[in-house]
Amino acid sequence: MKKFKVFLLLVICSASFAMAQSTVKRVILFGIDGLHWEAPAKLDMPVFNALIKKGTYIQQSYMIIPHHPKTGDYSKYNSCSFPNPVLHQGTLFLSPDNKMIQEVFSPELQTAFVVNTTAYRSVSRGFSTTIMDPTLSDRQVVETAMNILETQDPVFMRVHLQTPGSKGYEISQSTPNLSWFRNIYGKNSPYVEAVENADKLLGQFVDFLKRSELWDETVLIVTSDHGQCTMGWHPMFEEESWMTPLLFVGSRIARGRRLPYFEHTDLAPTIAGLLGTKPPNRDGGAGTSITAIMADADASAYHPVRHILTINRQIREYNLLKARMIIAAEKDTNISIAYALLDNSFSPAGPFYDQDKILDWYKAGNTGGLIETNEMILKKMRKLLE
Repeated sequence: MKKFKVFLLLVICSASFAMAQSTVKRVILFGIDGLHWEAPAKLDMPVFNALIKKGTYIQQSYMIIPHHPKTGDYSKYNSCSFPNPVLHQGTLFLSPDNKMIQEVFSPELQTAFVVNTTAYRSVSRGFSTTIMDPTLSDRQVVETAMNILETQDPVFMRVHLQTPGSKGYEISQSTPNLSWFRNIYGKNSPYVEAVENADKLLGQFVDFLKRSELWDETVLIVTSDHGQCTMGWHPMFEEESWMTPLLFVGSRIARGRRLPYFEHTDLAPTIAGLLGTKPPNRDGGAGTSITAIMADADASAYHPVRHILTINRQIREYNLLKARMIIAAEKDTNISIAYALLDNSFSPAGPFYDQDKILDWYKAGNTGGLIETNEMILKKMRKLLE
């Protein structure tokens, strides 16, 4: 009898250990476009807030400035704003030759992307299944994603609900006669309605994963590709545009954990790490796989360097200082000369790496070198304008 009890105990312990070490078979990136960093606290988002308690949460995850030039070399290769190719390539050093996270798995394994806009066509390369249909509602996007999961077995899927971001832009262009005039949280705000609807759809999606017995082997990541200004949209120099909530929940993810900072550059490497493979790119601007989200990791050792926040603030200051130099040049020829030399003589390491030169950022060698070069030029500009 005693031997049987010992045997039973060993079986139970082994089963518990196996459950604790359950594998991650798929990662799903669920995007709510233009999600303001305070939305979960300010709005009726019971599903998202319940998931926070079951996963690892970062209230302010930073992405590179959401600039979207329509001319120049960037626009030849990219149909969407900076954060999207950075997310998919996992690096600040963008190149049309870089591999994207979905290409790490395809074509050997299934991948899928479902969104209700064509804006992301340049980051859709390599997905096994891509549906970009602007006629779909957010509800239909989620239904389509669930249909794909029923008929296929994607190892990586991106599901993106575009309506909240579109409504944020609508608010930025609103007129004073509206109760939500340039205020995403205003009375009867269409942005609020869209975000709260997205939360309901997130709940339906989670219920589907559980009902289909996919939940226990899935890591669900809920976030956005950019933030939202309180006045609406994502203007490049507004810090609210640079940050958004980020939530990891599911297989092997730490429960009830909060991290102080995260950079979207790390998403692709982290997704690759969760699925046991290498990141899409390993250059000087690449992010890293963040293990602090894992249940078996010691999060107290997580002290990330805030590269993206620093670069974004440098770019904002550079543009504002340039504007001041142009105004000052009207009365000061020395400033006029300095402005003319700004791009090629202010730093022996090279020009300032601003938003217009993003495809040249790789010339800095690494992220630290980029920040150092930028700071050298900013110091000279500040001194000139004192």
